[in-house]
Amino acid sequence: MAEEELNLVELSDEEGNVTTCEIYDIVEFEGKTYAMLLPVDEASEEEPELIVLEYVEENDEGAFVSIEDEDEFNRVCDYIESLMDEVEE
Repeated sequence: MAEEELNLVELSDEEGNVTTCEIYDIVEFEGKTYAMLLPVDEASEEEPELIVLEYVEENDEGAFVSIEDEDEFNRVCDYIESLMDEVEE
């Protein structure tokens, strides 16, 4: 059986630190696209924390951007949580 290929992206913060993440899932919510990303750090013993970013198309290229509006972020997280609850059931 062949190994499943991971969809990896690199994210940079304001300080230039780069984090490699696996695209866990992409969801549509309230007319926008959001990505759930899991940091890939093989040296870490801790369970990675899910990163939620908006996915936007800019000049025929995709980009992940932070969700600046706290209410929007909370609605998206609640929606994602409800999807995960459905999967568990």
